[in-house]
Amino acid sequence: MRFRWGRRPSPGARLVRAAGIDRGSVGRATDFELAREVAFRVMRPGSSAVVPTLSVAEELLSDESAYEFAMTFLEQVQNLVSHRLPTFLSSEEVVKSLGPRSAAWWTTLTDFWAAVERWCVDNRAPLKSSEEILAVENAQLQALLWTGNRTSPSGAKLGLADAVRYEKAGGAGLPGFSHIAAALSNHTGLNPFPPTN
Repeated sequence: MRFRWGRRPSPGARLVRAAGIDRGSVGRATDFELAREVAFRVMRPGSSAVVPTLSVAEELLSDESAYEFAMTFLEQVQNLVSHRLPTFLSSEEVVKSLGPRSAAWWTTLTDFWAAVERWCVDNRAPLKSSEEILAVENAQLQALLWTGNRTSPSGAKLGLADAVRYEKAGGAGLPGFSHIAAALSNHTGLNPFPPTN
């Protein structure tokens, strides 16, 4: 018997497979474009792909080479559900399906964006409402805008430009790979990176 050794699927390909999306339907998208597409298609009430998709994100967070991809995907999911639209799951529903690494990252994201909003309120012109981006009807634009921006609890729109301004002004950026290990060992006593067989 001969074994065929292929390349390990990319993080994006693994996520697409878990989501049950036909790889051909997303063309030559990059991994990060695939993350956005999966978040937009899967995080809906009644979707059977929510748990498998979040399980892949949990696994990817334990791999330093896939960490940035996994954290980007979870941030896109968090952005999407922050808008509190009935066509998507609520934040509370997503949190119930998160593994320990993902939950630690989810909390980190929540805290980071709360700090960004506080800084913006104190140092910039009033933030705009999310109403304008939520009124977009084109599905491709929805995927881009709704996963790339978030609605704060106050209803304000926050996006990458706000985070960059915050960090340039001295605000703490998002932590790296070792943060997950520290967060898990401090709060749960779990070994965040169990040995693989």
